[in-house]
Amino acid sequence: MILNLTNDKNYRKRVYDLVRQIPKGRVMTYGQIAAILGEGYTARTVGYVMHGADDDVPWQRVINSQGKCSTGRLTIPMNLQQEILESEGIEFSSAGRCDVKTLVWYPVGFEPDDDAQPSLLT
Repeated sequence: MILNLTNDKNYRKRVYDLVRQIPKGRVMTYGQIAAILGEGYTARTVGYVMHGADDDVPWQRVINSQGKCSTGRLTIPMNLQQEILESEGIEFSSAGRCDVKTLVWYPVGFEPDDDAQPSLLT
């Protein structure tokens, strides 16, 4: 039997509690949230959980690792997520990307190590 953790209330609560901490004008990625929350969380499951977020969860502040909104075709009006983020001061390129490197927010204790070796992927 496969356990579906995304239906577990504590699983969802941990995601929502973290997302509620993201300050206005900042973002986190689905993968970043999954990595912080640890085993059992993936970028895909965090995205799934975010679709059921309550009104008090700033869902718009969670984006994909490319700096794009993942809800463009899923919301009415279209591009609602980007419009809300722009109203919070986040700028997007004509390709629909924001600068994740400067806008990403880290909770206390999860800040990147400045002495760490730079990634070849960034």
